[in-house]
Amino acid sequence: MLRSASLIRTSTRSITMRSIQTFGKPDLDYRGVFENEKLFKDTILKKKLSHNVLKQVDYIKDNYPVVATLGKELGELKRKREEMTVEMREVASTNSHRADEIKQNLRNIKNSITKLDKERNRIKDKMRLAAEDMPTLVDGTIPKGIRDEEVVALINCESIEQVETNSDKKALSHKVIGEKLGLLDLETAARVCGHAFYYLLGDAALLEQALVQYALNLARAKGYKIVAPPTMVRQEVIGACGFRPRDQGEETQVYDLVKDHLSLTGTAEIPLAALESKKIFTEKEVEKFPVKYVGVARSYRAEAGSRGATTAGLYRVHEFTKVELFHFTTPDRARQELEELREFQTDFITSLGLKAKVLNMPSSDLGAPAAKKYDIEAWMPGRKTWGELTSSSWCGEYQARRMGIRYRASEGKVNYVHTLNGTAVAVPRVIVAILENFYDAETESIEIPEVLRVYMGGRDRIYKNE
Repeated sequence: MLRSASLIRTSTRSITMRSIQTFGKPDLDYRGVFENEKLFKDTILKKKLSHNVLKQVDYIKDNYPVVATLGKELGELKRKREEMTVEMREVASTNSHRADEIKQNLRNIKNSITKLDKERNRIKDKMRLAAEDMPTLVDGTIPKGIRDEEVVALINCESIEQVETNSDKKALSHKVIGEKLGLLDLETAARVCGHAFYYLLGDAALLEQALVQYALNLARAKGYKIVAPPTMVRQEVIGACGFRPRDQGEETQVYDLVKDHLSLTGTAEIPLAALESKKIFTEKEVEKFPVKYVGVARSYRAEAGSRGATTAGLYRVHEFTKVELFHFTTPDRARQELEELREFQTDFITSLGLKAKVLNMPSSDLGAPAAKKYDIEAWMPGRKTWGELTSSSWCGEYQARRMGIRYRASEGKVNYVHTLNGTAVAVPRVIVAILENFYDAETESIEIPEVLRVYMGGRDRIYKNE
């Protein structure tokens, strides 16, 4: 008989490194916070993080030198203890009075060491908890406005206004199209699973597999190694990647397997990041950087949102298939690799024939781990708005420090890698865009993008599923 696992949406308790077992205590950058107090405070304000995090900066700023001073005092006491221990051996048999004096001094030193060590560890533990909340500093090339993204490129269109103005005002939503052609069953899914689940039927299910295979083939051609990762990980892995159980609006994000201390992953980024945990890449391995993985997995999001026209159907769901790209690299290469991730995503969406815009995201949208992020939003005429299809992020040392992922530089010094991640394809969102953009009301069919036809039996259209 199978043992049941209790699955609930996670409570407000924090998924952090506080009770970590998987990676050991993280090596966090206390000195960096101490020396760059203003930069960290500016980043916290720009990213719209909790004001409690500002207080954590103050704690590190005030106590980093205290820990250093206590360390020096401990070192001095231990040096004296060693000197007295040597002297004790020399006088033990010849000068009992001096020997008794040394014994008392050693007892006093031992008590002082115990007291100082306890105090230093107490402060260090509080500093570690404070440093866990420190974000990656924002890159200098993100938009100056805290909330306003910057359009850096357009895909398959000349202007945003042209797309919005010329769009068919009577365009059907993917929900209507999918149900009309027998490709989508939301009613049964709601009865079986609840709100924000779905059945893909017939050619819609085949379209999902076509998108996955196409994305994997493109990734392999770009040097990515394919991984089929687990979709349940230890809760501390979620925290190490920078995902929190609740977002800034206090909306639940993560599904938690309570009895098993596991969480369902919202993206393959999480197990891919952990794939190289507790590793030091050798100099020879560094010569072949970046290490690039592409993972395909089911993803689980608790924050499917309230019901409404913008979230109906497949746009925001609790469970979906996603192909994810992940890089391990050196700091000097990371910025360029973010551009390469963006280029991959741009080529993918361009080849599908979708109209889209590439956005350099503002600091308030970055979250704690990211130094910079690009989103690509496609026009979805049935929803009468743009919808996010992909995201790519440069996370600096944030994940590497918390998972112990380092590399040995040419001079022998060991440094932390930088990690990057990007969406290859989040299947339901792309299906939304394909259905709404390529539906032909006259023939009641959907034109299949040319690059996907080889995976769809060579056919160029999807008709009603009988």
